[in-house]
Amino acid sequence: MAENGTDCDQRRTGMIKEQHNGNFADSSLLGERKRRDREERLNIVLWRQPLVTLQYFFLETLINLKEWTIKLWHRRSILVAFLLMLAVLTATYYVEGRHQQYVRYMEKKFFWCAYWVGLGILSSVGLGTGLHTFLLYLGPHIASVTLAAYECNSVNFPEPPYPDQIICPDEEASDGSISLWAIISKVRLEACMWGAGTAIGELPPYFMARAARLSGAEPDDEEYQEFEEMLEHAETAQDFASRAKLAVQNLVQKVGFFGILACASIPNPLFDLAGITCGHFLVPFWTFFGATLIGKAVIKMHIQKLFVIITFSKHIVEQMVSLIGAIPSIGPSLQKPFQEYLEAQRIKLHHKSDSGVPQGENWLSWMFEKLVIVMVCYFILSIINSMAQSYAKRLQQKMYSEEKTK
Repeated sequence: MAENGTDCDQRRTGMIKEQHNGNFADSSLLGERKRRDREERLNIVLWRQPLVTLQYFFLETLINLKEWTIKLWHRRSILVAFLLMLAVLTATYYVEGRHQQYVRYMEKKFFWCAYWVGLGILSSVGLGTGLHTFLLYLGPHIASVTLAAYECNSVNFPEPPYPDQIICPDEEASDGSISLWAIISKVRLEACMWGAGTAIGELPPYFMARAARLSGAEPDDEEYQEFEEMLEHAETAQDFASRAKLAVQNLVQKVGFFGILACASIPNPLFDLAGITCGHFLVPFWTFFGATLIGKAVIKMHIQKLFVIITFSKHIVEQMVSLIGAIPSIGPSLQKPFQEYLEAQRIKLHHKSDSGVPQGENWLSWMFEKLVIVMVCYFILSIINSMAQSYAKRLQQKMYSEEKTK
């Protein structure tokens, strides 16, 4: 009897070991297959497989249009209310009357705010290249207003041409120097709108991680996969980057609203991780978005505005140009273009002829425009590649489900 009991225990142990080994082998094979499928999807790009990429892009576009149409049909009451409101606004816009001056004012403000909100959203996605639109648009705009305010001793620039062009007002400037608060107030609207756009741009990582947690599906996103790996190896993390990411994740998870506010209020390249963390741990939407909006559109934007305004204040700029001229040997040759540029700006501000504007500025504007065009083109290409890869993932998932049903 004892021998029979021992034999049964040994057979049971052997069966458990075989089952465990089989599960381990299946999981390793599944992981290897997912890795191969991911590599295959990443090869679907316009410069490698142009015909396949375009075909998959158009098919994915049709599928998305069908899904959005079904969603709109299910919310047709909201759609009808929106169309009625749009019809009322259109009639108000085209019907003549005394209200037209207010309509034009609201139209101008709406498009001005929409422009900066759009740039803020694009800043969060980096135009597909990781480049910050603050450095390309908002920072130079604040710097131009600051330089003009100190030169004109006023911020009451004529509208129009402001904001397309800045010129000094015709009336005599008031005695005394321009205040820092006046410059901050002049650029507050566009800065806050840009900050609100960056807050809106942080929502996709949050929604992606939240949907993945609720559905149990594994999203095709490198940052989310990196986040899950970080959670698995949290105790063994040694390098500085991993520790910094863990610190952000712990702050957001444990402190909640004020932790998110702290991460959003300072220049933080790891904030995408905060959005993924909030989505993964099912932090309520308004807790995440409210803290992000206050941090980015109010606190962080005032910090960035102050930095740019102080950096481009009149005495700081003059000191920087003087320091450039003090560099041995090459100082005077480097100093001359800056002096010519500043003098050209003064001529423009005081309504003088554009003949004094150096040609180098035109080349600079031309190069900037071409850089923006190249970035926008690359951004469009990245969208086409991403949608084509999404359709390829649909085909792979369909293949998985067909194999399971066999």
